[in-house]
Amino acid sequence: MSSLDLFANDGSEPLSTEISEQATLFHQFLLADDEALLNDIRGVLKQSPLRHLATPAGHKMSVKSSSCGSYGWLSDKHGYRYQNIDPVTGQPWPDIPQSILVKATQVSRLAGFQNFQPDSCLINVYTPGAKMGLHQDKNEADFSKPIVSFSFGLPITFMWGGFKRSDKYQKFSLQHADALVWGGKDRLRYHGVQQLKEAMHPLTGRCRVNLTIRQAG
Repeated sequence: MSSLDLFANDGSEPLSTEISEQATLFHQFLLADDEALLNDIRGVLKQSPLRHLATPAGHKMSVKSSSCGSYGWLSDKHGYRYQNIDPVTGQPWPDIPQSILVKATQVSRLAGFQNFQPDSCLINVYTPGAKMGLHQDKNEADFSKPIVSFSFGLPITFMWGGFKRSDKYQKFSLQHADALVWGGKDRLRYHGVQQLKEAMHPLTGRCRVNLTIRQAG
């Protein structure tokens, strides 16, 4: 099977695309639970509201972000890092909803990662024009643990690169309710998303909601 083949079995596993050796896109994996999952995220955002983070160089990010779990991911003049206190509220980050934990561990096992114990969930909300440049996820303590990414709402073009920012990248469409998992040999690949295009989605309006679920500590 080539790395871009779609495959489906007898129905016991979701349709998926292997985008590289240890990176798999599970199409509409979250569809049956999409409304409940989004409602749980809205509950988190009532406790730790969305905000624009800034890069260490002082540039405001185009996405709005928040976090839940034992560790929240932050970016500011002090650098990229995880922190257990939300600087906006002065309180610990809200717990990751159980619904998110269940789906994240389920899909990580399907992708071949058996011992994933998430303790951080970054919530990024994109509006038209927002994007995320090529970057590596490398602030975590243990690179043997995978990254799990959930997409809700408007579709966006995902960029899947190599191990240098200058490497060529592949492009894939991430659709509502898709789940993407990568780790192992692919754990430190550069990745990002292109600008979100103007559209409407019945559950999220003019937005794309992305959850990046990690074992940070």
